Amino acid sequence: MRTVVVVQARAGSTRLPGKVLMPLGQSTLIEQMLARLAVAKTPDAIVVATTVDPADDAIVQAASRAGVACYRGHPTDLLDRHYRVAREARADVVVKVPSDCPLIDPHVVDRVVQAHIASGRSDYTSNLHPETYPDGSDVEAIAYDALAEAWREAKMPHEREHTTPFFWDQPGRFALTNVTWEAGRNVSRTHRVVVDYPEDYEVIRTVFQALWAPMRPVFSVADIVDFLDAHDEIRLRNASRFGASWQSREKVNLRTAHPGRAERRA
Repeated sequence: MRTVVVVQARAGSTRLPGKVLMPLGQSTLIEQMLARLAVAKTPDAIVVATTVDPADDAIVQAASRAGVACYRGHPTDLLDRHYRVAREARADVVVKVPSDCPLIDPHVVDRVVQAHIASGRSDYTSNLHPETYPDGSDVEAIAYDALAEAWREAKMPHEREHTTPFFWDQPGRFALTNVTWEAGRNVSRTHRVVVDYPEDYEVIRTVFQALWAPMRPVFSVADIVDFLDAHDEIRLRNASRFGASWQSREKVNLRTAHPGRAERRA
C-alpha cells in the first residue's frame, strides 16, 4: 500500500493572505508543518499541491527548501489537484492534510492511516466525522479508486473545492471510518490551532514558542491541549472562531445534517 500525503496550499487566502508563508520559528508555517509530517511513519511520500498562480511561486520555493515535491494545478478544483498528484505518485492511499494545520501531530497522521489500512475495506477514513481532536488536526485518508470515482463524478462546486464531501456526504455508498482522539475528550470546539485569521496565528505562534525545543521539535497534540488548558488567556484569544469552518458556510449544500452518523469508529 503506497501512501502519499498531499498538502494543499496557496498564497491567495481571502481571510489571511499568504498565511502559510508567515514566519514560525526559524522558517515559515508550511515549512514547520512539512518537517512535522516528515516524522510520520506511514507515508511513503509527501507532496505539496499548489496552484499555477504566480503568487504561489513562493510556496514552491518553501517546499523545495523543505525537500518536498510540489505539484501545480487548478486554483479552486482541489479534487482535481489531489487526483492528479495521486495518479502521478502511484498512490494506493491519498492522505489529505490542509496547510492551515501547521501544528499537525505526525502520530495522528499515522493513526488515521493505520485505521484506514486495518479496516480492509474503507474508502474514506478521517478524524473529522465526528470531530474530537482540536481544530487544526485534520487528517483524511482516501482509497485511490474512490478518489478516482469522485474525480469523475463530482459536479457540485463545493465537492470539487473541498475534495472530500463527495465521500462522507454519501455514507450509504462509501465505506467510511472515523478515528476519535484516544484521550477520550472532545475538544474540537474549545481548542483551535488552525490558521485562518490573525488571532489564530497569534495562538499558533505562542504555542510554538512555548513548546518547541531543539531536543523536542515535534510536540504532540496532547502537549498542545495541555498547554492551552493551563493558559486560558491564550486558548481564548481566538474563541470567537471556535467551530468556524467551511462546512458551516456550505451547510445548505450538504446532503447529510450529521455526516458522521453512519460511520464506524476506530
